[in-house]
Amino acid sequence: MSQRSRHQSTWNQGLDNMAAPSGNTRGVMERSIRDRAPPLLTDLYQFTMAYAYWRAGRHQEPAVFELFFRDNPFGGGFSLFAGLHDCLLFLRSFHFTDEDVEFLRSVLPPATDPDFFKFLRGLDCSGVTLRSVPEGTVVFARVPLMEVAGPLAVVQLLETSLLCLVNYASLVCSNAARFRLAAGPSRRLLEMGLRRAQGPDGGLTASRYTHIGGFDLTSNVQAGFLFGIPVAGTMAHSYVTSFTSLEEVWPQTLVALNGDPDPVDFISLTKGWLSRVCELLRAEPGKIREGELAGFLSYAITYPQNFLPVIDSYSVGCSGLLNFCAVALALCELGYRPVGVRLDSGDLCRQSVDVRRVFRLCREHFSTSAFDSLIIVGTNNISEQSMDELNKMENEIDVVGVGTHLVTCTKQPSLGCVYKLVEVRGRPRMKISEDPKKSTVPGRKSVYRLVDAEGHPFLDLVCLAVESPPVAGVSLSCYPLGSNDSPASVTPAQVTCLRQEVFIKGQVTHPLCSAAETRAKVQSSLQTVHPRHKRLHEPDSYTVALSKKLHHLVTETQKGSSNSSNFLLAN
Repeated sequence: MSQRSRHQSTWNQGLDNMAAPSGNTRGVMERSIRDRAPPLLTDLYQFTMAYAYWRAGRHQEPAVFELFFRDNPFGGGFSLFAGLHDCLLFLRSFHFTDEDVEFLRSVLPPATDPDFFKFLRGLDCSGVTLRSVPEGTVVFARVPLMEVAGPLAVVQLLETSLLCLVNYASLVCSNAARFRLAAGPSRRLLEMGLRRAQGPDGGLTASRYTHIGGFDLTSNVQAGFLFGIPVAGTMAHSYVTSFTSLEEVWPQTLVALNGDPDPVDFISLTKGWLSRVCELLRAEPGKIREGELAGFLSYAITYPQNFLPVIDSYSVGCSGLLNFCAVALALCELGYRPVGVRLDSGDLCRQSVDVRRVFRLCREHFSTSAFDSLIIVGTNNISEQSMDELNKMENEIDVVGVGTHLVTCTKQPSLGCVYKLVEVRGRPRMKISEDPKKSTVPGRKSVYRLVDAEGHPFLDLVCLAVESPPVAGVSLSCYPLGSNDSPASVTPAQVTCLRQEVFIKGQVTHPLCSAAETRAKVQSSLQTVHPRHKRLHEPDSYTVALSKKLHHLVTETQKGSSNSSNFLLAN
């Protein structure tokens, strides 16, 4: 590892120690879910339907719903499944308080039977089972991600909340993965979108799931506390512009790192270095901003081990870079190691090359090895497109900070997950729409990922739950979605079952993973996907197919629906 890479990995003393949340913090997370997603965070019609089920005596009928999305986001070839962790905490704590029930009395029609509210007060998820794709898995459109089974009224009430917890988490996680693909594997990525996010919960959710999707750091302190994400930051332009004179610097001294107890006049030391830097670079001292130098000095005296200022408050070439080099050289003389600089405006690529050239000149001329490890952070309204372009151009940027375009998902504001009924009382149910794309696939299912001889997934097979799983090395016939009912024959080299039971009878039955653990799963899952499906532009479509039996069920259900439309003519 180079000196610069080593300095990147220890920026703000925490990147190599991605601490998982403590036990106390996990309790805070569960309370946080209760606060963020209480049972009343749902649509009113969920309660009106639940009441209608209850009035008809159908509320305890066993029912199954599925959650899925219809199109891969951002015009891409894949998505990432995220939000399961929050869903499990939500299910585990699901219940209505007296206050909840009293509010529902006030919004439901006055004629609502009082016993219904007693029913709600005793409701929980003790009868619910959740089978799910593992969180952090690469997933594709039309594949059922979650299967929620239980009493009809309860699983109906869960719909909006589960969609709310999965939709944005999966979308922003997928967006982060695309930024990571655009940036390449080695460049560090800092999520800094809290101030641009859609409210506090949007900001916190974004920090967690962008980290899971591939970002290394966050500026969000609460996310670091709750989720163990490494937190990093530099300084704002306001700090620099708040200074106007060296007289505002206090204290003005700094003790050397070698243990010498005598404080050094840091302002005088830096001014001496500034003269030498100007001479080396043939710069005009008259263009250097005294207030900027004062801001740098004040910050360096406060944080001599973590000095990383923003250098474009005025002019990078005429002032910011010169002031940084002078302060950094003074720190080096006292035994400290400055971290680097941040660029936040203009042509980041060109500026980063100019900045690195000056760092190398200083390193060679002043024999200061610490300048080899200085990092350059770039932040300036970075989008996926500009990240992709940056990666193709000559630049010296080590860390990229992304905010608005990451957390607000400007290319696509919603993933469009839906939650559809597929079975009641053991009988398959199907929505048949005039728009074929909005029709659903009936019945309880299993989902298998078929893998080729090179280890790349090539087809996700959706089967009826009662079917035997496909076998590696054995040919099978299936019906790819969107293929006009034309069957295909495939032979998998490997077969993976995508579904696992994660919640049974009120209990979480699968270990809850930290953000760091789920992040590792994401990277492992993405590595298996063929590059043609991960292309940011015009990716190849991934195949999702129905088994022969499931395809037959769809066909027969459609025919049966057509026949049953004549019920009014029956005797």
